[in-house]
Amino acid sequence: MIESGQGLDDAGVATAAARAGADVVRALYGQRLTRVDKGAGDFATAADLDAEEAILGVLRAARPGDAVLGEEGGQRGAAASASTRQWLVDPLCGTLNYAVGNMLVAVNVALRGGAAAVADPFAGEVFGTDGTRAWVRRDDRDTPLAPTAATRLVDVNLDPPFPSAPGFRAVDLLAHPGFVESFRPRVVSTTLALAWVAAGRRAAYVTDGGDLSGSVHFAAGIALCRAAGCVVSGVDGAPLGPAGRGLVAAADADTHRQLMAMIRG
Repeated sequence: MIESGQGLDDAGVATAAARAGADVVRALYGQRLTRVDKGAGDFATAADLDAEEAILGVLRAARPGDAVLGEEGGQRGAAASASTRQWLVDPLCGTLNYAVGNMLVAVNVALRGGAAAVADPFAGEVFGTDGTRAWVRRDDRDTPLAPTAATRLVDVNLDPPFPSAPGFRAVDLLAHPGFVESFRPRVVSTTLALAWVAAGRRAAYVTDGGDLSGSVHFAAGIALCRAAGCVVSGVDGAPLGPAGRGLVAAADADTHRQLMAMIRG
């Protein structure tokens, strides 16, 4: 069954799981939802929780031996280790948007180091990768992702924390004279923007942070960008990993070079 993910490869499982979560997010949209306070101004809604359970249902049925790390439920299933396959799940990226009626949200499902999917519940699109190729599925038809910097639009995440300050602050990048000469800023609060970079709808995405390579929020989008051929690094130019800081995902090498020069300057 496609709904359960049984019989599918990892990319198919990621897609089925992301779709299951997106179905819940779409069905509950506009309703008065219970909020769960997570501290520091952050919260989850019933849609976050129910979407994660729907995703877990697919993963349990299709890959019962795998570990799962969920944004809301934490570690589940097999104990995570260096030899264990682990799924990273963000059931509703953009909760604040969703809670106030904004449809700019995403559902992220990624197998660490492998396949991934990012679903847009309201556009009816699922961006997917098997770790080598990347595509967008719309009306059950797959189209290869083709990043391009032609739009010159760069999404910059301005949400805290800011661990690289004062050396790097995203707001300073927006004020850099070279930035406004070459690009046009967009400010988002969901990692759907990473899928847009891979799809050629954005020239780049920039965010501060620590090691984001294993983040439930970012892993799926990073996997899409890498498989599509984007240039991906930390804000310090170093490869993503335990010692990394933040993320710069650019459609091409020239865009990445320009942004890094501004960040370093």
